[in-house]
This record gives sequence, C-alpha cells and structure tokens, in this order.
Amino acid sequence: MNILAAIKREEKKLEKQLKKVQHQLDGVRSAAKALGHTAAVEVKGAKKRMLSAAGRAAISKAAKKRWAKVKKQAKKAVS
Repeated sequence: MNILAAIKREEKKLEKQLKKVQHQLDGVRSAAKALGHTAAVEVKGAKKRMLSAAGRAAISKAAKKRWAKVKKQAKKAVS
C-alpha cells in the first residue's frame, strides 16, 4: 500500500468536505443577512453551575467514607 497515495486521497476527501461545509455556511450567512441579522452573533455559553457549601461538604464526607472503606479493606488484605 502506498502511504503517500492514501494520504493524498484523504486530503482530497477532506477538502471536498470542507468545500461542502463552507457552501452550507455561506447559505446560512446569506439567509441571516436577508433576515437582517448577522450570523456572527456570539453564542452565549451555559450558565455556570454553582454548588452550595453544604453540597460540597456532603460530597467530601462521602468521598472520605469511601476512601476509608478502601483503606480498611487494603489493611485487612495485608494483615
């Protein structure tokens, strides 16, 4: 198998896909422009989720309990 030929085929395939996506993007932009809006409007990210102090404490307590169980079992296995 000629690796260089395979790479060239993959490159052509990706360039073809890129052209298709760029064509679709141009269509979306022209439709947005026709409606009087730009397609370059920033997409707002999801609001950051906050965890209460009580929630963090509960998670910490549960994690410590799990690790204590693991360490206890490991100690039994060594003994």
